[in-house]
Amino acid sequence: MLTLFYLKNCPFCKRALQYIEELKAEHEELQRVEIEMIEESEQPEVADRYDYYYVPCFYLGEEKLHEGGIYKEEVEELLRKVLAR
Repeated sequence: MLTLFYLKNCPFCKRALQYIEELKAEHEELQRVEIEMIEESEQPEVADRYDYYYVPCFYLGEEKLHEGGIYKEEVEELLRKVLAR
């Protein structure tokens, strides 16, 4: 399962969430990717267990896949990486 750390008011996070929605609508196979979404200000005890500074931040298990601003192509690459495992 992919874990996404984000903040509600972060413009980069809003864009990443939009990309996820668009990609899942465009590519049926990507709908199978489960994403645990953690709003870091609402769940600081969870966020504090991970080593990152910028949001959005994507983890697959203990592996950090991406941190900070992201493009749609990069989001698709992350989702496909999860499917490949």
